[in-house]
Order: sequence, then C-alpha cells, then structure tokens
Amino acid sequence: MNIASNLSEKIRQIRLQKGLSQENMADMLGLSTTAYGDLERGRTELSVSRVENIAKLLDIPLPDLLGFESSSMSEAEWLRQENTRLLAANSRLQNELDQWKLKFRHWFGEGVIREIGQQRERIGF
Repeated sequence: MNIASNLSEKIRQIRLQKGLSQENMADMLGLSTTAYGDLERGRTELSVSRVENIAKLLDIPLPDLLGFESSSMSEAEWLRQENTRLLAANSRLQNELDQWKLKFRHWFGEGVIREIGQQRERIGF
C-alpha cells in the first residue's frame, strides 16, 4: 500500500470510529457521496487543503491523520517524497503536452497555428 491509499483507509477507519457516514462527510465537505466514496477508495488524489479539512471534520490533528506520530517517516521526508512524486507527474504531463503540440502542428501546419494565435490576440487571450 502506498501513502495515499494508507491515508484513504485511515480516513475511512476514523470516520467509522466517529460514527459518521460517507453521506455525512460528503455533505460537510461539499462533495457528492460518489466523489467522497472515490476519495476513501483512493480513486481520487487528495489535495493538502482537502486533507486539512478532513482532519478538522474528524477532529484529529493533521500530523496524526498523516501518520507522522506512528510512522518511521518524518513529515519532512514525506514532503520530500510527495514533492518528488509531483515533479515526476508534472514532467510526464509536460512531455504529453509537448507531444500533442507536435501532433497538432503535424496535422494542421504552421499556418493554422499562426491564424489561431492571431484570433486569440484579437479576442484578448
């Protein structure tokens, strides 16, 4: 299990201990029940602000929710690993974007790209 799935499972366990349903949590977070269920199943990545909100709703200190107290991994190490993961994801997305740009140029040619740029300037983009 990775950190994200551990966190999702921990959120589920604490929610159950507190006697809250997924519907309760979804309402308090402003999410649909399906979206919240996906969050607990680890299908949705959790943002830092979302984790902070969940910690507040569950009335548990954020470090405890993240497992820093009982984990051999320090908060700083977790942040380094998360930063590395995000940098890698960003790099993959940038590469994918670059590939799409090349395909677009190949399919439509530079003339179309120039025309789109001029139209964007005219409308203020």
